Amino acid sequence: MSLTHDTLETVEFSLHDAGYRGVSSVESAALGGAAHMINFKASDTVAGSSMLRKFYHLQGVAGFSTPSSEHSTVTTWGREGEAQAHRHMLEVYEEGDAGCVCDSYDIWKCFDDVWCNDLRDLVLQRGERGGCIYLRPDSGDPVEVVLRCLEILGQSYGTQNNSKGYKMLPPYLRVIHADGIDYRSLRDVLECLKNNGWSTANAFFGAGGALLQRVNRDTQKCAYKVSHAVVNGEEKEVYKEPITGTWKKSKRGRLSLQCDEGVYRTLEHGQGDVDKDLLVPVFENGELLKDYSFDEICQRADISPQDIDIMEFLDGEKFLDGE
Repeated sequence: MSLTHDTLETVEFSLHDAGYRGVSSVESAALGGAAHMINFKASDTVAGSSMLRKFYHLQGVAGFSTPSSEHSTVTTWGREGEAQAHRHMLEVYEEGDAGCVCDSYDIWKCFDDVWCNDLRDLVLQRGERGGCIYLRPDSGDPVEVVLRCLEILGQSYGTQNNSKGYKMLPPYLRVIHADGIDYRSLRDVLECLKNNGWSTANAFFGAGGALLQRVNRDTQKCAYKVSHAVVNGEEKEVYKEPITGTWKKSKRGRLSLQCDEGVYRTLEHGQGDVDKDLLVPVFENGELLKDYSFDEICQRADISPQDIDIMEFLDGEKFLDGE
């Protein structure tokens, strides 16, 4: 977002967790939902906040949501009543933000006829009161659909260029796409918007099936392995090195994590400097030695734009392949 927008104020709400219904258990929802809330505050997975309150000293909630329509709340009005269904949504939730799903039938007709004509006055009134309407396409190719939605709204409601020269819709209108979103498709959508002169701050996203449980240990090439053991008083280095899978070679011996000139390295064979070791004992012999709070975890995870090579996220397959 920092490439195409003035600030990062909305980035914490840019990816909404809609994954509760798509996981195998409440426990899975709690674990995945809590992990999502480390970086993003938009969530419908209340189990995540419940877990953080119970185990990580959270006060209040960590995930926030807005009133949003669902397909059945539109389709029960029938095709001929689609505009009235959206009107009803705006009238019931007349203050603040609201989300409206728009692809129940013909999304382009819905945008052109309903939102840019029939309900235009309600949209403008919402803007005068400081609220925002999030129009949600929920099917199709995200790259094509998000761009076309923004173009239709821009032609009707107008745009202004931000300080970086990218187009912005009025602050009372945004698009949120919540179908087929994962870290690969999301990259493609954001790149498409940038290449077509749109700030990525115009678009928000939701993820369900691909968010909480589809991520696995190979997403970031992460796994825990035994590296050191003491057998009959003798220290042994423990590792695996399959001849048919050299990429699965594990690290050996006592390990330490050190940061030199901004680069993190894991040192093997007990060669690390104890005074520089960033690894902290958390559990030992069944005893909890370090009780982290959710705030501490969020602070550790917070990364400023200066700390990352943003272009690697957009253009490099290294990140996507977990190297």
